[in-house]
This record gives sequence, C-alpha cells and structure tokens, in this order.
Amino acid sequence: YGFINTCLKSLVVEKYGEETWEKLRLQAGVQDSFLTFEVYKDEITMQLVDKACQILGVPADMVLREFGQYFFEFCKRSGYDHMLRTLGGNLYEFIENLDALHSYLSLSYQAKKGTEVLFLFVFPQEMNAPSFRVEKNEDGSMHLHYYSDRRGLCHIVPGIIGAAALDFFNIEISMEIVNQTEEEERTGKKEHIVFLVTQTPVFSYKERNEFSSSTQYLADSEKQIENQLNKEDLEKAKNIIRDRGSSVCPVKKSHWKTIRGIITLGKGKLLRGFDPVYPKSLWIDTKTFCNGLPFHMVFDKELRVKQAGVSIQKIVPGLQTMGICLDHYFSIVHPEVPFTISSIQKFINSQFVFQTRREMMPESWKQRPMLELRGQMIWMESLQCMLYLCSPLLRTLHELEERQMHIADIAPHDVTRDLILLNQQRLAEMELSNQLERKKEELRILSKHLEEEKKKTEALLYAMLPQHVANQLKEGKRVEAGEFKECTILFSDVVTFTNICAQCEPIQIVLMLNSMYLRFDRLTTVHDVYKVETIGDAYMVVGGVPVPVPTHAERVANFALGMIIAAKGVQNPVSGNPIQIRVGIHTGPVLAGVVGEKMPRYCLFGDTVNIASRMESHGVPSKIHLSSSAYQCLKCKNFEMTERGEIEVKGKGKMHTYFLIRNKTASENEIMGRP
Repeated sequence: YGFINTCLKSLVVEKYGEETWEKLRLQAGVQDSFLTFEVYKDEITMQLVDKACQILGVPADMVLREFGQYFFEFCKRSGYDHMLRTLGGNLYEFIENLDALHSYLSLSYQAKKGTEVLFLFVFPQEMNAPSFRVEKNEDGSMHLHYYSDRRGLCHIVPGIIGAAALDFFNIEISMEIVNQTEEEERTGKKEHIVFLVTQTPVFSYKERNEFSSSTQYLADSEKQIENQLNKEDLEKAKNIIRDRGSSVCPVKKSHWKTIRGIITLGKGKLLRGFDPVYPKSLWIDTKTFCNGLPFHMVFDKELRVKQAGVSIQKIVPGLQTMGICLDHYFSIVHPEVPFTISSIQKFINSQFVFQTRREMMPESWKQRPMLELRGQMIWMESLQCMLYLCSPLLRTLHELEERQMHIADIAPHDVTRDLILLNQQRLAEMELSNQLERKKEELRILSKHLEEEKKKTEALLYAMLPQHVANQLKEGKRVEAGEFKECTILFSDVVTFTNICAQCEPIQIVLMLNSMYLRFDRLTTVHDVYKVETIGDAYMVVGGVPVPVPTHAERVANFALGMIIAAKGVQNPVSGNPIQIRVGIHTGPVLAGVVGEKMPRYCLFGDTVNIASRMESHGVPSKIHLSSSAYQCLKCKNFEMTERGEIEVKGKGKMHTYFLIRNKTASENEIMGRP
C-alpha cells in the first residue's frame, strides 16, 4: 500500500532533506507522492530502498534497520499507537500477537483479491503476510522465528521490535541472527530466520537513585523477611514468578531478587497469585455446547473429527459423519503449514485460517466462493485432541451474501456479527477517504501545473515589461513615470534593409530578423541591459533603466561590441554574405513610464532618445557611433575609441562624434558571454 512508500519518503525527507528525496525518486523512476490505500507494485518499494543505499552510501542492513525504527514511529503518528500498546503486557506477548494484528488489518483495509495488509513487515504484497513465532528460553532470552516470502529484508524486524520494546516496555534489546534456512516444514519456499532476543531493562536517573537507596534497606531486612516466610510460601512465590514469565532480563535471578519481586516493600506481605477454580465435572451438555459454539471442531492426532458445531455441520454436511479426516474437507490457508498435528502444535499461538475444499462441498456451494474459518487452536492434553474454536472469516455484507449466509447463522455472542457491520461502514468511509485523497492529489498536480504556467506567464510578462513595473500592474496599482538623470541608449538597424525586403520573400525577412534578434536578446542577458523595443529592423536597448546603475555606459558599449560580432553570423538572404548593422549610442537623462492599458508598454521619453536615434541613422555600417556625452562616460573605462569629428546632424546641427573600436581588457569570448 501507498502507506509504506509514504513512510519511506517521510524518512528520507525528515533525515536527509527534500533534495535527497527528489534525487532518490528520480533515480528510482517513481512518482513524488502515493495514495495511502492504493496498492503499488513491490518493485517500487524495492527500487527506493536500493537507490537509498547507493545515494546515502549506507549498507542495506543499516538502511532497513533505520527504516524499521522510523516505520514504528510513523505508524504511531498515523493513529496505530493505541492498537499497538494493547497487543501485550510484555514483549513476549506483543510478538506473540503480531500475526493476530495482521489478520485484523486484513479486515480493516479494503480487501482486494489476492492482497493483504501488513503492519509489521512493511512491504505491501500480493502474497501471504510474514509470520512470527516466539519461544522463551530459561535464561529469559527468546528465540524469534520469522517467516517471509521475501529474502534479504529480515533486518527491518530488529528495527521495529527494538523500537517497540524501548517505547512500550522500557527495555533495550539486542537481536542476533542465529539461524537462517529455507523452511521445509511450511508449504512453499519461505525464508526462515531465527533471532536470539536478549533484553535489558532501561532505568531512568530517578529510578537508579531510588534503587540504590533501597539496597541497604533490603539488605538489613533480608533476615527479618526470611523469618516471616516459611519454606512453603517461598516455594509457592518462586512458582508464581516462574509461571508469570514476566522476567525481561536474561540474567538468572538470585534467591533474594525472587523474594523482592513478590513482596510489598516495607510490609513483608506475600502477594497472592491467581489460581483458577475448575468444577469437578463439566456442567454443560453436548447438545448445548454444539449449539452455543456453532463453529468449532475437535479432532485427534490422526485428524479424525470427533465433534463439530451445528452451523459448520450445516455448511459442510460431511462433518456429520464422525471419524472422517478433517484435511479431506479443509485446507490450511494461514499459517502456510502442512496439515499435520505436529505443525499445528508448533504454530499453536498463531491464528489459523481454514478454507473448505470445493470438491467436497455440496452441489449448491460449488458455484459460491469457498467459506473460510478463522480461530485459535487449543491442545487438550488429557484427551490428546485439538479444539479449533473459530468463526466465519467474512469482511463485508457482500461476502456474506455471496455465500448465501445470514447474520443469524453466526452465534449472538460472536463479535463477527458486529465486525461485519462495522467493517461495512468502515469500508464506505475508507472509499470516501480514498476519493478525497485522489482529489487532493489531482489538485496538487493541477496546482503544480498552474504554478508552472504562472511562471511561464510571468516570464513572458517580464520580457515585455520591467519586473517591478509588471508586479505593480498585476496588483492593480498605477505605475508612475520616473525620471532618470543619466542613462545610455542604443539604437541599431540593418544596412540596406529596404532593398533586402524588396528582393526577398517575407518569410526570408522574418527568418533573418529572428536569427539576429535571438543573438541580440541573449547578449542583453549577458551584459544586463534592458531591451526597450524592436520596430522592423530597429533594435533599442538602454542601460541604467529601469534600475539605475553607475556602469550603464560600459554595459551598453560591451553590448554594442557583441552586436557587431553577432551580426556576422546572420546571413543576408539576397547576397548570401553576413549582414551589416549600424549602431548609435548616446548618454543623457530620460523620463520612463508605462503607456496604454490594453497592451501596456514601457517607453522612454526625452531628447536623449532622439539623439541616440540620430547617432544610429548618421552612423557607418559595422561601426558603433558615439555622441560626445557617451564618449565622456567611456574615455577612462579601458575602451579604444577614435574621433570622427564634427558632422551635421538632422535637427541638431553640428555635433562632435566618435567611433567605439574595442574593449581593451575583455576578450571576444567574454564580450559574447562564451565559456
């Protein structure tokens, strides 16, 4: 399920950052987000783990262990905390009930054919859940048997179990693999890992101080307590402690540690253990038992049926013949073990799921889905028989109807009745939640696309207007005209452009101008000058507007030198030779502002614009024509310039002008912005 992949993403983002996750998911080739209840392929999760090992440079066992620890915390934050805490009163009981938790979660999630939901072993799969079996050792340690269809993922188990032990039971554990085999006792090939689990209590600073201060008191009281307890009480106390199996530390308890565990400190009173009372004979007749527990079976070591509940007899009439073999009518679905009494005894703490065999069912049942039973096994030593207390494994009312069964077929005391109804409601809520999650994901994607389109729109807008001006217009504000005391303006045009237009197709003119303007536009970025407009073959830029800068003249001069070089790469469609351009530059004050509403434009006004235009129109092909004010700004800036002298300028009379030759300190690559 997506819940697993979401957890893995959360771990990487939280511990290594968003950039690491983005790099990891791109290398793994997976999407950025996952729907909680959506089933994804195992390869996605495995690929993420594999790439995490490569990118982080960490061995797989460490990654899996850390993931196991984080997954435990992630599940707690996701609402499973209370459910996990109530699994058992100690670590042994907690592990012993993990299989039952898997069984519950398979009901809680929306059941899809061939899928199961796993809490502890965190990889969603379309196979069986992993199984756990735990054995106590005399020294207080445990052997944890772990069975899984997948190999190489066992290192997640110490991470999760260790985190649970520390959080729920305040103990630190170490888990060591003592055996690793291909399990032969189970059907199918299963990896069977045996962990040795040793436990150490964790004391807080306050607890350690209290323990130290009470040591002397206990030592002084030992003789007094020993006198108060006779041998019989002492032996009984030892048995109570041994039977409870509450030891969590793999250290052999001393005589007095046993005493202290059962005596109320300072009072010397023995805490009495619970001893159940059994009647001398069973006060229930056979008929009532079979009606009261309609889904139960008793069978011996040879799997011969000795007794069965009335409802299961009704569904499987063959059970009315006492002595028939149980495995002829049922197969074991979970755990995947052979149908033998020894295998059942080995996994007796697991929940067992039986499924009816189609060939042995009545004709009316053969077109329906087979019935599954889920329950626990209880070995009756005195009778040498196994009692299977079970209920129908039904998730929804639809599954009940498919088998043509009714709520009335289930005993009133059986909570399966309530679970079916509650789960029906829960599945409807989950479907609604899933739809909302899908809509949320769709909105996220749409929002992302909208943001991308917004950036494109802004980029286009900023190409037409200065950014601060565009932002003011977007906010509905009026843009006031601004006066700039000094800036440098450049005009350029193509020599003999009118003749070229007369001899060429329009598309050829468009291609030529586009090729030239693309080169010029790139240079505006290189030298940080503002492109004001293009009209036909005329190209206008300004330095020092809309953001005043002291180096406006140098920027425009370098841009002009780049234009001359770039124009050599544009072909004249008539002659086939490189085109020639004229460039004129002038420095002076201007007034700048936005004109119009439908297609607003940022325009420059003032005599400086006219003079710059005159410098271009009175210029020489492939030359950069400078006014005297532009020359004054550049003469001490490492530019080589030559005097042109006085010329007659239309509307301005005689003007002293200059030509810009080159930048003495910048290479051609630097002028063109090449690496």
